[in-house]
Amino acid sequence: MDIINLQNNLALFTEHWSPKILASLNGQHVKVAKLFGEFVWHSHDNEDELFLVLEGSLQIAFRDRTVCLQAGEMIVVPKGVEHKPIALQEVSVLLFEPASTLNTGNATSHFTKTDLDIL
Repeated sequence: MDIINLQNNLALFTEHWSPKILASLNGQHVKVAKLFGEFVWHSHDNEDELFLVLEGSLQIAFRDRTVCLQAGEMIVVPKGVEHKPIALQEVSVLLFEPASTLNTGNATSHFTKTDLDIL
């Protein structure tokens, strides 16, 4: 039961689109990531995905609309919903999702991370 400081952990890395695990609970991972640029269109067949913006502004494109999240705002993307995160400037996010969740879901690309670092 250690205190986890989000800002201190975010300062430990600079790479984009490479989530880092902060904690695990009940089969879920709490992750932080820095995002910049456009990700790939993807969906998660079996998992919902929570995005909480810590710093910056994050757009998430859906096939029928795009939402824009500011620091302190979050969204839950339901399983099966195709989406594409877009960060026009660097943004820091907290992700909460099942431990089995692959960051690119049903898509495979150079963004795919199968072995995440634990901070």
